[in-house]
Amino acid sequence: MQRLIALSLTMFATMASAQNQPNTVLVMDGSGSMWGQVDGVAKITIAQEVVGKLLSDFPAEQGLGLTVYGHRERGECTDIETVVAPAPGTAVDIAAAVNGIKPLGKTPMTDAVIAAAQALRYTEEKATVILVSDGVETCNPDPCAAARLLEEAGIDFTAHVIGFDVGSDPEALAQMQCIADETGGQFLTADTADQLTAALTQVAAAPEPEPEPVVVPTTLTAVIEGTDVLVSGLVLWELTSNTDTVLSDTEGNPLDLQLPEGSYTAIAYSVALETEMTRQFVAIGETATVQIAFPEPQETARVLAPAEAVAGSTIQVGWEGPNEKEDYIGIGAVDAKNADQWRNWANTSSGNPLELLIPPTPGPHTITYFKRDGREPLGQTEIMVTPAAATLQTVAEAPAGSEIMVDWTGPNYTEDYIGIGKVDADGANQWENWTYTRDGSPAKLTIPAEPGDYAITYFMRQERTPLATIAFTATDLTANIIAPTEAVAGSTIEIGWTGPNYTEDYIGIGRANADGAAQWENWTYTREGTPLDLVMPAEPGDYLITYFQRQDRTPLVSVPITLTAVDASITAPTEAFVGSTIEIGWTGPNYAEDYIGIGRADADGANQWENWTYTRDGSPLDLVMPVEPGDYLITYFQRQDRSSLTSVPISLKPVESSLQAPTNAPAGSTIDVAWTGPNYSEDYLGIGRTDANGASQWENWTYTRDGAPAKLLVPATPGDYVIRYFVRQDRSAIAETPITVTPVEATLIVPAKAAPGATVKIGWTGPDYAEDYIGVGPVGADGAAQWQSWAYTRSGNPATITLPDAPGDYVVQYFIRQDRESIASATIKVE
Repeated sequence: MQRLIALSLTMFATMASAQNQPNTVLVMDGSGSMWGQVDGVAKITIAQEVVGKLLSDFPAEQGLGLTVYGHRERGECTDIETVVAPAPGTAVDIAAAVNGIKPLGKTPMTDAVIAAAQALRYTEEKATVILVSDGVETCNPDPCAAARLLEEAGIDFTAHVIGFDVGSDPEALAQMQCIADETGGQFLTADTADQLTAALTQVAAAPEPEPEPVVVPTTLTAVIEGTDVLVSGLVLWELTSNTDTVLSDTEGNPLDLQLPEGSYTAIAYSVALETEMTRQFVAIGETATVQIAFPEPQETARVLAPAEAVAGSTIQVGWEGPNEKEDYIGIGAVDAKNADQWRNWANTSSGNPLELLIPPTPGPHTITYFKRDGREPLGQTEIMVTPAAATLQTVAEAPAGSEIMVDWTGPNYTEDYIGIGKVDADGANQWENWTYTRDGSPAKLTIPAEPGDYAITYFMRQERTPLATIAFTATDLTANIIAPTEAVAGSTIEIGWTGPNYTEDYIGIGRANADGAAQWENWTYTREGTPLDLVMPAEPGDYLITYFQRQDRTPLVSVPITLTAVDASITAPTEAFVGSTIEIGWTGPNYAEDYIGIGRADADGANQWENWTYTRDGSPLDLVMPVEPGDYLITYFQRQDRSSLTSVPISLKPVESSLQAPTNAPAGSTIDVAWTGPNYSEDYLGIGRTDANGASQWENWTYTRDGAPAKLLVPATPGDYVIRYFVRQDRSAIAETPITVTPVEATLIVPAKAAPGATVKIGWTGPDYAEDYIGVGPVGADGAAQWQSWAYTRSGNPATITLPDAPGDYVVQYFIRQDRESIASATIKVE
C-alpha cells in the first residue's frame, strides 16, 4: 500500500518575502499505512514533527490551508477533506489538526495533488505542490496523465516530488519522476526524518531568475546585386553564432527572426542560381536588416525533344528554364516569325516533361522555350514533322439518308472524324454528316438527305486537316401516303404510308402554303407503323399531309386534305349567383381534354376560363361560377390550340351574407358568431387585424359547414380586429364586422427562492383556456427556452413545477396556449 505526505506550498517564509507569495495548502496523508515505522518511529509521528517545525517558521500574513485524506473511512478513494481553508494566520490551527490525525483509510495520492491544486485556484494563479510519497498510486490509474493535465491547465503549476522510504521500487520511482518531469519540478528521495526535512527545505527554495536575454528582430534577405530585388525561387539559409548553429536549411526570402544580441554568420543558397553567398553580421539595437547580394543571373533555357514526329501526334518535351508565370514551350515551322513561331504550345506550369501537340503540316519545325514577358526565346531544338497517313473504303453508292459502313485506317487522334460532303465543297461544307474515328472501324456514317455526288474524307481534328478522300453517290428515295381527302377539324385519322422509315422520320400535317416548321402543325413518327394515327389541326381549311425524312426535315411526298368545321352547342342559365355551381348541357366532339370554361366576356388568352370542367365528365356537367359579379361567357374549348367552338353569355349576381358577433371579447377566448351566407364548400369565418391583407386577414378561422352560430377563437394579442365571411374560391370576403380584443389578466404566487431541482407549488389566477400552462425558464430567454419545465393550468391550483437543476435567476410565467402568449410573470432564484 502507498503512503503519502503532500505539501502544497509556493515557498516557505525563510526563502522569500511572504507578501509576494500565493496561498499555500498542506495536503497530509491520513491513510492507514502511515502507522508504518522508520527507525522505530511511526511515519505519521515523523510527518507531524516535520510539519510542526516548518509551521513554526511560517509567517502569519501568508495564506495557509490544510487538506487531509484517508483519515475518516476505510477503503474509500474519495476520502479527501479540506480541514482548514487557505487564509492568513492559520498555522496554529493547522498544526493542531495535523497532530490530531488518526490514520485509517486508503491513499489517493494523485487526487490529493489535484485537490491541492484546485484549492490554490491553479488555473487562475501560480501554484506549487510539494508531494512526499512512500509508494505506488493505488486509486488513480495514471498519475503521469493527471500531472500533464494540471500543467496544461495551470497558470504556472509545479509539482516537486520527494520519495520517502521508497527503497528501490521501480514502479514508484518511475511514477514520482514522471510527475515531477511533467510539471517542471524536482524529484528527490529521503529515508530519514532529517533527510525529509532537508528535502522539503530544498524544494521549497525558489531559484534566482535568470536575466532575460536581449532579443533583436532581424530580417535576412537575398537580393540581386546593386538592387533591392529579391532573388526569385527557393532560398535556403544557414545561420551560426560564435558557439552554436542557430538554423540550417531554412526556407524564406525574406526570413524574419528573433535573435539574441551577438555576432552571426549567414549563408544563403539560391536553388535557382545554384549559388551560395556568405555574410557576417552583428545583431544589436532595436532591429537588424541584413542583405546578401547575388550576381545578376542570365536567363537561359534548355529543350529536350525527339528528332522527328508524325504530324498531329503528341510528344513529351523536357525542359529547363525559369518557369515563371505563363512561360511556355511552342512549336512552329523553321524560320517562322511572330505568332507562327508557336503554332501549338503548352505552359511550363503543366509539368516537366510536358505534352506538346505536333502541327498537322509536315516539314522542319523548331521547339522553343518562350518567356511570357516579351515572348523572349530562351532556348530551342529542331524537329522534323513527317506526314500522317490514312485510307478509306466503302460502297460506291447508297440511298440518300441511309447509313453505310466505312472501313478506315489512320492515326485516330482525339476527335478525328470521317465526314461526307458535296464534291468541291470547302470549309465546314466538306462534312454535312460525320462520325468520330474513336468509335472504331468500320465507322457508321449517315448519307445526306439530298441525292447527288459526294466526297467521304478522313479529317484530322487539328485544323480539320484532310488525310484521305474517296468519291460516293447518294441515290434517290421514294415514299407514298394513303389518306382521306377530307376530315373533321381536330379529329384523328388513319394514314397509310411507304418510305425508308429512317430513325425519327415522321408524317406531318400543315397548311398547303406553309414552309419551315409550319409544314407540320401535328405529326406522328413512322416508327409507329402503317397505318398510323394523325391528329388533324383544330382550324378548318386546306392542308398537306407530308412524309418528312428526319435528316434536314426533307419532304419526300405530300397529299392534300380539306378539314371541315366541327359543331358544338351549350345550354346554360342566363344568370346565376357568384360562387355557385350550375349545370351545363352541351354537344360537341368531346375530344380528349376538351373542356367547358367560364371567363369575362371581354377576356382573351388564358383569362377566357377562370373556372372549367372537362367534357369527359358528361352532359350535363357541373361548373363553378367565379366570385366576382359581372358579365361572363361560358365557352366550349377544343383542347388542341384551346380553340373556341361556341359560347353563351351569363350574368353573375352578388351573393348576400351577414355577421353578428360581440363588439369586444377577452384575448384567447372563444365566441359565438351568428352568420348567414351561401355556405359554399369550405367557406369560412376568419378574424384578423383591421388593416391586414392576404393570408393575414385571418389569424384564426372556423368553417361555415360547422353550423351557425360558429365557434371562433379570439387571437391572444389585444387590439382592433375584423371578423369576415370568406368565400373559399379566391378567398373573397363578402361580409365583415369589427371586434375589439381586450387584455386578459392573470396573477402568480411564487416563492422568492428554492433549491435546484426542487418541486414547488405555484398559485395562479387566469383564464384557464384549453392547454394554458405555467412555465419556468431563465430570465431573458425567448422562444421555447422560456419554459424549461411547465405544468398545465387544467391540472389544478396551485400548479406543481419541478425547477431546473442549474442555479440562477429564473422567471415563472402564465402562458396562453394560443401563440404561447405570456400574460403574467414572477421571478424566482434557484440556489
